[in-house]
Amino acid sequence: MTAAMGPAGQAADARGADGPAAGARGAAAGRRSLAQRCARWFRECFGAEPDGVWLAPGRVNLIGEHTDYNEGFVLPFALGQGVAVAASPRPDGVLALRSRQHPAEDTEVPLGGLAPGVAMPGWAAYPAGVAWALREAGYPVRGASIAIDSDLPAGAGLSSSAALECSAALALVALARAGEDGGRGGQQPAGARDVPRQELAAIARRAENDFAGVPCGIMDQSAALLCRAGHALLLDCRSLETSQVPFAPEAAGLRLLVIDTRAQHELSGGEYGSRRAQCEEAARRLGVSSLRAVTDPGELDRLDDPVLRRRARHVVADNQRVHAVAGLLRAGAAGDRSTAARVGALLTQSHCSLRDDFEVSWPEADMAVDAAVAEGALGARMIGGGFGGSVIALVPQPTVEQVTAGIGRVFAGRGWAAPGFLDAVPSDGAGRLR
Repeated sequence: MTAAMGPAGQAADARGADGPAAGARGAAAGRRSLAQRCARWFRECFGAEPDGVWLAPGRVNLIGEHTDYNEGFVLPFALGQGVAVAASPRPDGVLALRSRQHPAEDTEVPLGGLAPGVAMPGWAAYPAGVAWALREAGYPVRGASIAIDSDLPAGAGLSSSAALECSAALALVALARAGEDGGRGGQQPAGARDVPRQELAAIARRAENDFAGVPCGIMDQSAALLCRAGHALLLDCRSLETSQVPFAPEAAGLRLLVIDTRAQHELSGGEYGSRRAQCEEAARRLGVSSLRAVTDPGELDRLDDPVLRRRARHVVADNQRVHAVAGLLRAGAAGDRSTAARVGALLTQSHCSLRDDFEVSWPEADMAVDAAVAEGALGARMIGGGFGGSVIALVPQPTVEQVTAGIGRVFAGRGWAAPGFLDAVPSDGAGRLR
């Protein structure tokens, strides 16, 4: 979940072209543009054309926050924006990393020297960790030159770290499969083969947990690799079973806005790990393997510690909200404004729970939610791990400008930096762009 990459510019204006087809076209055009820019960056860095360019998207989690590492349920979707890597093999067994967002932090490390704890810039730990995790899983990895670019806003909690992991993973797997001569008729390295996407998500998660040191769940990597355009992904984080849930807010004249509060989002600190430890302790005291096993909120009365009780109450309730929202969407909420309002109300309930029971919200998020709802949004909530990042708001199309202006006024009145707005279009997952 950590935001590892910086933006190419400011967050996109929320008032883009109307309609689902226009939104999908805009997302596809944005990806092509990012791929071209990333290829140019590769040429600047390495003086040659890349063998290919791969992109993995950022994600928005519609609902189900801090439920993933509790083996619960989540409902994310992929954004049109993401992280691109342009890559080519190299014969010296070195992983050479260049980031357009961090041009002064060139990183080169021998593949044989990769191990948790090796000193490198924070962003570089994500692709390097993927190379390490692939080898640990028994997959061959070749030396590679990799140039990285992103059009996700920095620090917004849109999972640029998972996008970087997954785009790098696809590139490294493809280079290994291409053979020692770059795919022009040579032999593949021993054991080179494709990696099923669910397994690749688990490998990328291991890179983030064990190499980068961030105790995330598997939601972000799964969303980056498995999402489909016009859908959210219902993910059971225990069994890893997935199903596609129709979600196209534009079809009902709605927008899902991402509001970048400009409060920097960072999960490698202690608060995120503390919440995870509290959930594990609550499960232990309740005698269950994880809070996923608790379906009756009344069971939480057995927790004497009021903090643990609040933490568990959020997880249990948000699991229930995930199923409620998925059910509404499958029943056609996108075409029924009154039903869409029920989805919006569940989003706001989730925010209140994250604010009061899980205590991971922050002042800018609370003000953005209140202002959005006051100006006509059907519902809003913070997203991501908390302590900074973004808010989402489900907004009827005619009130988009009213909502964004109202939030801007509130921020200006508090002396805060102006928020950014991004039109979140449910898009396809990761893939090769050229």
